[in-house]
Amino acid sequence: MKQARSILAILLFGCAVMAVVDGVIQPGYAIKSLVKLTLFLGLPLWWSRQAKVSLRPLFARPRQGLGWAAGTGAGVFAVILGGFFLTRGIFDFSGLTAALTAGTGVRRENFLWVALYISFVNSLLEEFFFRGFGFLLLRRYLPRRPALGLSCLAFALYHVAMTLGWYGLPVQLLTLAGLALGGWIFCRLDEHSGSLWLSWVVHLGANLATNAIGFLLFAA
Repeated sequence: MKQARSILAILLFGCAVMAVVDGVIQPGYAIKSLVKLTLFLGLPLWWSRQAKVSLRPLFARPRQGLGWAAGTGAGVFAVILGGFFLTRGIFDFSGLTAALTAGTGVRRENFLWVALYISFVNSLLEEFFFRGFGFLLLRRYLPRRPALGLSCLAFALYHVAMTLGWYGLPVQLLTLAGLALGGWIFCRLDEHSGSLWLSWVVHLGANLATNAIGFLLFAA
């Protein structure tokens, strides 16, 4: 239980600090990324050294499933992008680009580089923190269901806190439910493979879709 408490404390601390950084301090995107890298990578590495627990198995190449994960990622990409086109006449997404510009300094001119970082690097960082550290390791010290639920909840609340004010309440609630479901799917993928690569491939598809939406909104 000592190890479980320390992992949960790092999860909560990382999410809480990033909520303050995103919602209150609102630095530029480069500074925010450095803070997130310190919290989501640095703290687990520190824990690993203190607990003498190797994190290398989290990055082991799965024996099978990468092709299936790539197909699922493509399907997620299509669903998210299709959902945007179906609902843009119902929900108001106009505040998204304004919130990005005001809160993090992301503009049309630098959005390409931010989108590439979010898609490839940030997604891997989140998979390591929420699925690798926050589930695969946590389930060693807690029963499976609590570990799964806590990982999904932390993942969903972190993202909702990060996007407060971007959308209206209906979209926020829909986003919370979708993120919790997505976290559950990611955990199940990693549970079967024992590493975080399958969930990262699917996460990559989701991030590529949301960034494609960002390009469309900036171009509007």
